[in-house]
Amino acid sequence: MAAAINELFSVLSSVTNEPKALWGKMSFQHMIEHLGQAVKISNGKLIVECYMPAEKLPTLKRILMSERPLPKNFINPLYGEKIIPLEFATAEEAVSALKQEIDDYTNCFFQKPDSIFVNPTFGALNKEEWEVFHGKHFRHHLSQFGLI
Repeated sequence: MAAAINELFSVLSSVTNEPKALWGKMSFQHMIEHLGQAVKISNGKLIVECYMPAEKLPTLKRILMSERPLPKNFINPLYGEKIIPLEFATAEEAVSALKQEIDDYTNCFFQKPDSIFVNPTFGALNKEEWEVFHGKHFRHHLSQFGLI
């Protein structure tokens, strides 16, 4: 995941004006905050349920672990169609919070490498599966804003 994190922050640090989404409803800051929420789920600080039927989870997990990218315009089952209100005053504050959540994620799995946390789409994920998810998720949203 180190490569995905390096790519994410390298790209985010090079942004000078707030880019517009090529698809979807989120603003640039919403996207950063959304990534932070996903990392917060993976570090155990935000507990959620899985919204997918149990019988679909093996197929969804195979897709996650494949080379297939996350689909455009996917509706996150945790939020549905709505855009959640911004938590931070600026995108810079949201980036700082995202960095903190990633640090907490790293510490969580350093202390308890066998931790498993529930993803709202893919169900219970271990460290390896979360790292694949985050890599795909970061790239998905960076490409959403034309940043990669």
